[in-house]
Amino acid sequence: MPCLGCFASCCATMTCGLCTSVASGVSKKSARLAYCGLFGLSLIVSWILREVGAPLLEKLPWITSSDAQSKEWYQIQAVLRVSLGNFLFFTIFALLMIGVKDQSDRRDSWHHGGWIAKMAMWLLLVVLMFFMPNVIISIYGTISKFGAGLFLLVQVIILLDFTHTWNDAWVEKDEQKWYIALLVVSVACYLAAFTFSGILFIWFNPSGHDCGLNVFFIVMTMILAFAFAIIALHPTVNGSLLPASVISVYCAYVCYTGLSSEPRDYVCNGLHNKTKAVSTSTLVLGMLTTVLSVLYSAVRAGSSTTFLSPPSSPKSSGAKKPLLEEELEEGKEKEEREGQPVSYSYTFFHLIFALASMYSAMLLSGWTNSSESSDLIDVGWTSVWVRICTEWVTAALYVWTLVAPLLFPDREFF
Repeated sequence: MPCLGCFASCCATMTCGLCTSVASGVSKKSARLAYCGLFGLSLIVSWILREVGAPLLEKLPWITSSDAQSKEWYQIQAVLRVSLGNFLFFTIFALLMIGVKDQSDRRDSWHHGGWIAKMAMWLLLVVLMFFMPNVIISIYGTISKFGAGLFLLVQVIILLDFTHTWNDAWVEKDEQKWYIALLVVSVACYLAAFTFSGILFIWFNPSGHDCGLNVFFIVMTMILAFAFAIIALHPTVNGSLLPASVISVYCAYVCYTGLSSEPRDYVCNGLHNKTKAVSTSTLVLGMLTTVLSVLYSAVRAGSSTTFLSPPSSPKSSGAKKPLLEEELEEGKEKEEREGQPVSYSYTFFHLIFALASMYSAMLLSGWTNSSESSDLIDVGWTSVWVRICTEWVTAALYVWTLVAPLLFPDREFF
């Protein structure tokens, strides 16, 4: 037994040392990657507690109210409490990182290092949220709807920035093969958008049923795709077919996600009306897609120079000295005191993760305080309208990027 205890102690020590070295190595190479891993862990914990945590929450007297609550209510409570802990973690770091301009700032090391302490802090915040009264969680659930909507808006802006950057990068090469590539990709995207829209007619407009709302959503998606091309190719607009085609595909995809979020018993939903629950494999695929999209949006926003990039560090303005003396005395001081400017805004980076925490909570709870089904993720009429409105906002923002330079020629857009 002593040998067994000694062996267990050695294993625990080696494991902690390994975790410490891995966390240190990852943070030195990419703090963003480590934060993404922590955020991904929070999504996995939320999903697990959503599926199996209801019986545990029912035993906590400060969560269980006098009125009988359904299993779905406890599932949403678990999701919101994990989300709130995650939101507070990233919000605290967003506030701590305000004003960090160069790497000589002590807070730069807080952002990149101390991962064991950060993981302990994150775990403590998540656990503490399960001791919060229901009223606080209810208020957070209401606020999360607005935060999640703001995250979707940021996600759309990131997509627009990406499409314009992609188009400009190929145009700047000024070679015929790249122009051909632009045309080929644009045509392929438009074919995909219209083909997908045609498939949506088959899935969400079954014969024998009046599905005018679904038809309206799909037809609007196709009309928007035509409008994008016409506006982008207009002689007075400095546009291109590539961004128009990519946005068209994205709008078709968002339209699909909106229609697929319709209740399973809705006769016009051809994907859910023949099944009682979504299979485990479908849940895994949907969750994986959610994780990838949320993490990509957070990393892209945090590293983009378009969004709240930190200003350059001010240079020292002391009195001039002889050239040789200045080189000897200030050569090391510039490296030690000024340092290199940070490559992205730490505050904005953490803020995106905080908003993404709200978005993931809404995704797993169906954007409502009472889930329609314990087996479905992101299903309900609230989800439908959130998606459709996101598509229309995307279209409006893209058209604005084309028209705004004509209205305000002295300002730069994307």
